[in-house]
Amino acid sequence: MVATKENSVPERVQDRVESAELRGALLRLRRATGLQVAFGGLLHDGSAMRIAELDGVVTPALRGLAISTGSGLGGKCLALSRPCAVTDYPSARQITHEYDVPVSAEGLRSVIAVPLVVRRKVRGVLYGALRDALPIGDRVFDAAVAAARDVEQVLAVRDEARRLMAEREALRQAYGELRELAPKVTDPELRNRLWAVCGHLETASGGSDSGSDPEVTLTPRETDVLAAVASGATNAAVAERLGLRPETVKGYLRSAMRKLGAHTRLEAVVAARRAGALP
Repeated sequence: MVATKENSVPERVQDRVESAELRGALLRLRRATGLQVAFGGLLHDGSAMRIAELDGVVTPALRGLAISTGSGLGGKCLALSRPCAVTDYPSARQITHEYDVPVSAEGLRSVIAVPLVVRRKVRGVLYGALRDALPIGDRVFDAAVAAARDVEQVLAVRDEARRLMAEREALRQAYGELRELAPKVTDPELRNRLWAVCGHLETASGGSDSGSDPEVTLTPRETDVLAAVASGATNAAVAERLGLRPETVKGYLRSAMRKLGAHTRLEAVVAARRAGALP
């Protein structure tokens, strides 16, 4: 679908923002506490958490390590949704020891793990560690929790952005379906009401984005074709939906692309949305 391709770019940008914020939190944690090592990772789509960002490590042993709920210190943190710490990881009795090999390879002894929690759901874990068996003091504990809160705020913002994008996509789908349905309605009053709803949806989309061309004016049929193209339909499918010949659809599409200064179907859809011609 066109919408999926269009949304994949901001999705990748948001992933990079999350990674950058996690790296920044690890660096701030080490600077604030003197911890020798900091690392962490996020849960994605219900899969096991993997250690993705590391700071201060001297080996690759921890990178990409999958952490299962309930296993090791991080797994215990995931399961309990609260900070957990051990003074001497290799000999700690309150955790399981599935990860002793990579932890020992990095030489970690004293470790703290803090969950990243957004709307009561654990989304990852932030770790800090020393290579000596020393107790985790209140100052280190508080700094680790503060670093986790910073990452949680970024995750909460991303969740809200995803929700808004999903709502907007639902609006676009409804708009496209109404534009397909309206010409097929024989009752003039009902058909006019459907066109009015389409107009309301265009207004609800927020109008033209800044920098858009307010002079772009598409014909109703050009808008119909672009609305169908925006749903991911091929020219043949658009023709079938709108009761047109494929050559006619191509003609409307070429005309709309020329008005919008677009060279591809996707560019035309994006330009039409920026111009306020599509929601």
